[in-house]
Amino acid sequence: MSQAFKVNVNSTLDFDISETESSQLNSLNITEDKYHVLYDHKSYTAEISTIDLNNKSVKVKVNNNTYNVNIFNELDSLIKDMGFELGSSKLVNEIKAPMPGLILEINVELGQEVKENETLLILEAMKMENVLTSPRDGVIKSISVKKGDAVDKNQLLIEFEA
Repeated sequence: MSQAFKVNVNSTLDFDISETESSQLNSLNITEDKYHVLYDHKSYTAEISTIDLNNKSVKVKVNNNTYNVNIFNELDSLIKDMGFELGSSKLVNEIKAPMPGLILEINVELGQEVKENETLLILEAMKMENVLTSPRDGVIKSISVKKGDAVDKNQLLIEFEA
């Protein structure tokens, strides 16, 4: 089964490439980061300027034009669709209840500075204690619940200053 890739160029052009199509590309490695490519009976010189593996991006110079290319496989797309992008936790400004339950303990106060992974509160759900931790460093803007409150799934619990 051939794997499919989603490709985005300069944050404007999106297209899909199959593993078969990419393997059929007629290219010759000239140097460590330079390639000669034949495509649709035309010749191109491609040079890889930078590679950022964490963000799955590559800066490529083709015939003296520079392109920023992001390449994602099916798993990357699925993770993004589920809302779990790399680094997205750093942008979280609200903590919502992941499930219905009872607030057993609140470990923070308004205006308190917290560090990433610091315990914010404990939520009891299905006879289990769930420790909710801070997804990032920040300052507590508001606390919408108090100890002993019953909460619904997706109910706002804590908000960070932006």
